[in-house]
Amino acid sequence: MQLVQKDSWQKNSYFAFVKSFLIWSFTLTVCLLVVGFPVGALVVTVGAFSAIILQSVFPASAVLVVTGSILMLNVLIVVIGAAVLTFKGIHPQQVSWLHWLHGQAEPVNNSVYASCPLTCNLNSLTLD
Repeated sequence: MQLVQKDSWQKNSYFAFVKSFLIWSFTLTVCLLVVGFPVGALVVTVGAFSAIILQSVFPASAVLVVTGSILMLNVLIVVIGAAVLTFKGIHPQQVSWLHWLHGQAEPVNNSVYASCPLTCNLNSLTLD
């Protein structure tokens, strides 16, 4: 009986580990695409110059080598970052700046429309 309960606990632990890793991978990919856009423009510029320089060494595959290495570097950054955060036990629900990932909306203000005093019940309207 204890073996069955222990195995069930380990499966839940593995599921939580994989779920955390996949969420971190998604989050870091989105952050890399959105926040890292200026860095991406710099990487593309350096990659273009590298392809031009490597054209004399690898005439047929310089662009393929440079493009593959840039893409592999980005994938490795995301995967290693997600693995480190997962192994440290940091869950995405614990990070305060990931409120968009939690699915809980926090409205900043309540909208009051111009026609509301004519059509709304004033007793149910509360302004903070």
